[in-house]
Amino acid sequence: MRVSAIALFLLLGVLGSGSVGAVEYELRGDGGDIFGSVERIRTRYQDTLIELARRYSLGYEELLRVNKGVDPWLPGEGTQVVIPGKRLLPPSVREGIVVNLPEHRMYYFPKPKSDEPARVLTFPVSVGKMDWQTPIGVTKVVSKQKNPPWYPPESVRKEHAARGEPLPTMVPPGPANPLGAHALRLNIPGGSYLIHGTNNPDAVGMAVTHGCLRMYPEDVARLFDLVPVGTKVSLINEPLKMTRADGEVWIEVHPPIDAQGQSTTVKLEDFEARLDTLLGESEVAINWDIAIEALREASGIPVMIGLELAPLELAPEEVQTNAT
Repeated sequence: MRVSAIALFLLLGVLGSGSVGAVEYELRGDGGDIFGSVERIRTRYQDTLIELARRYSLGYEELLRVNKGVDPWLPGEGTQVVIPGKRLLPPSVREGIVVNLPEHRMYYFPKPKSDEPARVLTFPVSVGKMDWQTPIGVTKVVSKQKNPPWYPPESVRKEHAARGEPLPTMVPPGPANPLGAHALRLNIPGGSYLIHGTNNPDAVGMAVTHGCLRMYPEDVARLFDLVPVGTKVSLINEPLKMTRADGEVWIEVHPPIDAQGQSTTVKLEDFEARLDTLLGESEVAINWDIAIEALREASGIPVMIGLELAPLELAPEEVQTNAT
C-alpha cells in the first residue's frame, strides 16, 4: 500500500433514504461489500428507542450507541434520531447464515436463482452473555421446529434457582416460553444451541443469552420459512470490517469481545495489517485522523477513510525523457 500524504476532506455521505424495517438488499455486482443507508428521523411523542429499534430492524444497543444524549425512554416530540442502516458485509464466505458476534447481527445469503441478483437478508440478534458465550466456528442447521417446548439445561436451572427463580424441567409452548414460536437447532457439540424467537423482544441485539441466538419474532418467522435444514452457519468474531468500493475505502468498527466476554478496542496494528492486505500496491490517500477516530468510537456506522488515487499521466516529453 502506498499512502499519499495529501490531506483529505472526506464527505461521509451518511444520510440517505430507506424503507422502515428493511432487511433484504441486493448485493453489488462489482463485489463491493457496502449496502444500505443511514437515516435521520424525527421522533413522535410516544416513541422510545426500544420501539424504534424493532421498527427499523435494529438492536436496542445498536441504536443507543449512535444516539448518545437521547433519552431512550422519552426522546420527546421531534427529537432527531440516527438510524444506522448502512453496513459492510462481514469478511466471510457469502453462503448460508453468517453471525458476527461483536456486531450482534446475522446475515443470510439465500442461493440466488439464475435470473436474479444475489441478495442478503440481515437481522439483529442477541448473543451469549459473559460466561455463556456463543461459540465461534462453522456449523449447520440440523432441525427446525414451530412452537418448540423449552427444556432448560441443568446449568440454567441452577442459575435461576440461585436467584430464587426456579424453573420447571419443561416450559410448554406459549407466552411464557422464552424460545418464542420458532426454533432452528444448530449442530454444536456440548450444548443445546438454537436460533430462536423470544417472548422478550426488548432485549434483542444484546449479549444476554446462554449462548443461543435470539431474534425478533417476525424476523425468525421469516428466516424459518427461508432456511432449509442443512444450511451452513458461520459464527465469527470480526469487530473490524473494511472494503473498497467506487474508488473509496470504508471501515466499520464494533467493540471487540475478548475471551472473557468483555468489550475492548481494536488495536491499531491489527487495523494497519488488515488495511495493507486490502489495498496491496494500490496508491491510496488515507485520512488517518478519521480512521483512528472511527476505531476509537466503534459506533458501528461505516466511515469512508480514504480514496484511491488515479495514476499520474506524464506529458509526452516526460515519457521520452524517462524512456532514455
